[in-house]
Amino acid sequence: MTDSTHSATPHAKAANVKRLRRSAVVTAGSRLYEGERLVTGWHSHDEHQIEYAIGGVVEVETANAHYLLPPQRAVWIPAGLRHQATMNPNVRSIAVMFDPELVSYQGHNAAILSVSPLIREMIVYARRWPISRLSTDPEANSFFATLGNLLLEAIANGGETLSLPTSDDAVVAAAMAFTKENLRSISITQVARSVAVSERTLRRMFQEETGSSWRTYLLRARMLRAMALLASQDQSVQETARAVGFENASSFARAFTDYCGQTPTSFRQRSAGSL
Repeated sequence: MTDSTHSATPHAKAANVKRLRRSAVVTAGSRLYEGERLVTGWHSHDEHQIEYAIGGVVEVETANAHYLLPPQRAVWIPAGLRHQATMNPNVRSIAVMFDPELVSYQGHNAAILSVSPLIREMIVYARRWPISRLSTDPEANSFFATLGNLLLEAIANGGETLSLPTSDDAVVAAAMAFTKENLRSISITQVARSVAVSERTLRRMFQEETGSSWRTYLLRARMLRAMALLASQDQSVQETARAVGFENASSFARAFTDYCGQTPTSFRQRSAGSL
């Protein structure tokens, strides 16, 4: 009887060893975050990443947009894209990382996708295989390849984008920052004064840079901040309304429902997800 191990050529043995090593490489895995507010700072990954908040709200910024992830939404961050994540208080978030060789994605920008019940359960189940583990196995590779394909399909189908535009123009960027910092009480006059241009000039620059008005930007900024506050479970609807510049809870509730398709109370309850 021939011993196939001993009879193999040196080249075949080397190829077999290389194949075994490659099968042990971790090509995908998960990372769970639970804790206080965290701002990651600007960074990028060699892997693709899906970020999903099981409970609470995660904010993700790229050079092109500022995204907010309420329940049933996730953000896909392609490999190499610089971004910054803000984990708001009481958030429970799962990130799943994919080697580009395992999941092929041709885009270069972040993408928001709707999370179906199946994808949600798979993201939660992915905690079985942390990205920090030392080796992988065929079952893990098959699972993550399937999850990756489902995510790419969801991206292709699109989803509601809850985001704020950004700008490379120094004046508009400063105006955006000032607006977000003063949502409780703000006017176009105050913003124009803060960036040393006339109101007319600021309105024109905002329209040219974002395709919409400053007033529209203000409303979106208020609604996104309200979502983050409601998901934190630390503030009532009334307190949230005041924090984002509404005089009473009823007017805030109407604006929030028009924008989000659900009442502030309903949103808060859905945000209190559990693992």
